Amino acid sequence: MKKGIHPDYHEITVVMSDGTEFKTRSTLETKDGTYHSEVDSKNHPFYTDNLKVQKKADRIDRFHKRYGSKD
Repeated sequence: MKKGIHPDYHEITVVMSDGTEFKTRSTLETKDGTYHSEVDSKNHPFYTDNLKVQKKADRIDRFHKRYGSKD
């Protein structure tokens, strides 16, 4: 490896949205050495199977927007 051209590779702590944390190595620059994740496999629709519900809700909203709501 050439010296002086690569970013600093150091240990950081990743804190997930549910509070779990783990240590890993990264080039990410953080002030306190901690990265707080907002999305993980426990709350992302892709992993929780809520994606189908959201897609259906989006289609219903588009229908009501296009043709008007009967409410």
